[in-house]
Amino acid sequence: MHIKRYAAALALLTALLFGTLSTPAQAREAEGFTPIRAYAGQFADVSGSAWYYDAVKALYELGLTNGKGRADRFDPDGDLTVAEVVTMAARLRSLYETGDSEAGPAALSGGVWYLPYASYLQERGALGNELEGAYDRPATRAEMAHVLAGALPRSFLEPVNRKVVSEGHAGGQYIRDVTEDTPYQADILLLYEWGVAGGVDQTGSFLPGEKISRCQAAAMAARLACGGLRLTLDWVIVPAYSSRGVTMADLVKSDGTFYAAPEPDSREQIDADVRYMLSRGEREISLEYPAGTLTHQTVDQLLSAFLECVRQYAEQTYNYVSVTFSLRTGLIRLSFSSSFYGEELVERYREETMAYAIVAHDALWEAGMITEDMLEYEKARVYYAWICDNCRYDHTYAGMSHTGYRLFREGVAVCDGYTAAYNLLLKLEGISCGTSSTADHIWTVAVLDGRSCHIDTTWGDQSYGVEYSYFAMTEEAAFARF
Repeated sequence: MHIKRYAAALALLTALLFGTLSTPAQAREAEGFTPIRAYAGQFADVSGSAWYYDAVKALYELGLTNGKGRADRFDPDGDLTVAEVVTMAARLRSLYETGDSEAGPAALSGGVWYLPYASYLQERGALGNELEGAYDRPATRAEMAHVLAGALPRSFLEPVNRKVVSEGHAGGQYIRDVTEDTPYQADILLLYEWGVAGGVDQTGSFLPGEKISRCQAAAMAARLACGGLRLTLDWVIVPAYSSRGVTMADLVKSDGTFYAAPEPDSREQIDADVRYMLSRGEREISLEYPAGTLTHQTVDQLLSAFLECVRQYAEQTYNYVSVTFSLRTGLIRLSFSSSFYGEELVERYREETMAYAIVAHDALWEAGMITEDMLEYEKARVYYAWICDNCRYDHTYAGMSHTGYRLFREGVAVCDGYTAAYNLLLKLEGISCGTSSTADHIWTVAVLDGRSCHIDTTWGDQSYGVEYSYFAMTEEAAFARF
């Protein structure tokens, strides 16, 4: 995430976050409150490079903090109690209304030191009784948000981030740890909208249940008071339909089952192992058979079975497998790669192929050619037409033409490339698909709305246009051509 740059207390309260300096009435500026003094590094424990430096400086210059205990200490990592948070909010409100951070609460009386501050906020409808019994314990970040959200009139604060916060949160892309079950959810989101909060990581997490530290509280309070310190969120909101961020591994589901010694003729066990590998983003499978039971024939059978199985996942780009084994120990290691990319480039080409596919996928959604209410059959037909319209058959049979990469990048392919690219687009839609093949041809087999369909994008791409007779064929019709 990138962001835009960033009264008189009772004498016995010198240990509170905000100090004991009384401020005269001051006019409010458009960007916040008017400073009454200059900060010159008074706090030895606040580095000039600290992320919260500008916030502490602003609060000091407004006369809202003199540090904690010793005059040269701010204690940035210390906790704040609920009482201290309420006191801070009340002083901000008093400074806003009277120009003096203590004038408002001072007009009220109460036994415990923090009661005048709580009563001041309560009289203004900024606080209820929801924090009764909690004043002496450390405050959570959610409680801080709740109290700050009512500290100043809404008219003082502009929701500059409302659109991006609304879209990012509603779409589950940002502030994911703030849900309907989170205490004070609405107040937390308001702080984001106002630019008072920006989150602690790239997804804008708020950590509502964690304790609030003094430096965190200072940052929020300073942004609340000073418009120039508020955050402008430039979160990138990805449309709900977008596949941005999806990886090859995400396209393959596994329940975690792995067979350490699958039978060579057990398609189910071998498929489970291949799924396990692919779903973890790996390229190797290690098997272990009882010592002395392996034969060269068994190894050859396993090699053929795994290669045939991985071809069902054409979008993954693997068409080659090498093996190392020991007949004595029973250990086998299978390594999957591509004969067209080379071992050192396979990951790069996989990532680039996925990136191209996502661009095509998202463009069709953005254009309205794919919509949420379409059947799988209808979506598959749109992608079928897209492949046929955007590719031509390579009669030179160049190596890279056997890959989905070249189809997406250059619009050239042979049957392997057509099928790999088409299956990748289908799987980005969550459509289950694999392949069927003969000695010299390969095509897609997809489950569309519960029905198995054979789809041949290669034959569908005719010189005169898209030939739909090769879309959604029965198995009998598909093999009848050969």
